[in-house]
Amino acid sequence: MRRLFPVTDQTPASADTEWSFEALAEAYAYPRTDGPWLRANMVSSLDGAGHHEGRSHPLSSDTDMRIFGVLRALADVVVVGAETVRQEGYRPARAREVFADRRAAAGQGPAPVIAVVTAGLDLDFSLPLFTSPLVPTIVLTGASAPPDRMREAEVAGAEVVIAGDGPGVEPARAVEALAERGLVRMLTEGGPRLLGQFVAAGVLDELCLTVSPVLTAGSAQRIAGGPPVSVPERFQLESLLEEAGFLYTRYRRI
Repeated sequence: MRRLFPVTDQTPASADTEWSFEALAEAYAYPRTDGPWLRANMVSSLDGAGHHEGRSHPLSSDTDMRIFGVLRALADVVVVGAETVRQEGYRPARAREVFADRRAAAGQGPAPVIAVVTAGLDLDFSLPLFTSPLVPTIVLTGASAPPDRMREAEVAGAEVVIAGDGPGVEPARAVEALAERGLVRMLTEGGPRLLGQFVAAGVLDELCLTVSPVLTAGSAQRIAGGPPVSVPERFQLESLLEEAGFLYTRYRRI
């Protein structure tokens, strides 16, 4: 892998150099802020597809998955939509020995919390994501979500958090609720509908986007969906890495 931006004296000269997990952790470290920081990690084809046949894996690479693991290891909480949980077969986040000291020094637990955003709680609460995570999974929902489903989630071991007055979740309320629990280093992995909601609410601070060197055609959704914002929000490039034609970008809200 090579760093294309910003260029530093430490940039590996060879594109064949594999970066260590520690080097990647330094490259993707959360900024020092007084409040919560919400970053997204997504992958897109050259022609803008956010998935292929419903899953992101066909667009990914081994290095993309390494970065995926690093971003999770740096986060306090991983925020994900219910549809993505169903489509991608989400499991609890794992404790990674290589990041154990770093997480301990940052005052973090052994693995990030998974927070699932859902209005109807149409989820299988018998899955390990809810019954046997290292840290309890959070279910973010609205005040008028089905009470019986909320109870079922709690019986399975999840913590139900109300972050909206109606059936759905209000993005700004979700960020606030997680921050109140000390989960300030936030990572969302989508899907597109959830990311679109964060964008529309103006609460997304950073986007880590892998541009995959493939064309898919078809009608796959973009990485962010939903109604357009009235005024496009500007982000600036923070870093750009490249390997085997894949571009690993990091953009920060201006």
